[in-house]
Amino acid sequence: MADAKKKMTILDFKKYKEEGRKFAYCTAYDYTTATIVDESDVEIILVGDSLGMIMLGYDTTVGVTLDDMIHHIRPVVKGAPNTFIAGDMPFGSYQKGPEQAIESACRILMETNCDCVKLEGGSNMAPTIKRMTDVGIPVMGHIGMTPQSATNFGGFKVQGGTPEGAKKLIEDAKALEAAGVFSIVVECVPSGVAKAITEAVSVPILGIGAGPYVDCQVLVTQDLLDMYGDFKPKFVKHFAHVRKAMVDGLNAFHQETVDGIFPTPEYSFNKVVEGYEV
Repeated sequence: MADAKKKMTILDFKKYKEEGRKFAYCTAYDYTTATIVDESDVEIILVGDSLGMIMLGYDTTVGVTLDDMIHHIRPVVKGAPNTFIAGDMPFGSYQKGPEQAIESACRILMETNCDCVKLEGGSNMAPTIKRMTDVGIPVMGHIGMTPQSATNFGGFKVQGGTPEGAKKLIEDAKALEAAGVFSIVVECVPSGVAKAITEAVSVPILGIGAGPYVDCQVLVTQDLLDMYGDFKPKFVKHFAHVRKAMVDGLNAFHQETVDGIFPTPEYSFNKVVEGYEV
């Protein structure tokens, strides 16, 4: 029998990097998915503000509120007790400054019992993050393509594609490390640039669309399980074809229903009631 899954701690993040040990990170937004991830070997779950697009059908993440995040983080924490869980801080919950960020982060941590918060931004957010970590809030950073500000980049595009852009990302990572983050998500960045970022800091780099040289690979669960049909970003590999399996199952249910095959006695309550024999 395989060893029981042991939940990562914040101290494990740096330890894994020092040991050269790779790890994996995916998303969940509901209890059922969380239980599935918890049964897997994946070490980290992000309850991301991407839930706006994936679960609520929004065009961007900007409309997701702090209450939305808390609502979705709670069942994930309940469903995945053996998996490290990060809760995203949504747009508008920290941009006003350190006091707002601390208040929002405390709400997430206290009302959901997740393990840390994640927020977007580089050097510009370092002073806010420093205040947060100074009061004991565990913070995961996020640089590169940051979805909450994607409009400023002209949409969801690769970042750090010039020497100047690459240098800025390295500076951002160093600033976040100095501010006290324990790890940094790097999104949609050329592989060589992500490698340089990974080598420039001592905290783990968690890469999504950032090539093979980072410390941890991140994918949205619905992406990696092929639940979107024709939608597939360049950096996504399908490790299973769950959408097809679900559609096939639903169609089989429909067919057996219209054919009168389902339910058979195996799936029926067969107690004989006098006067109601069949």
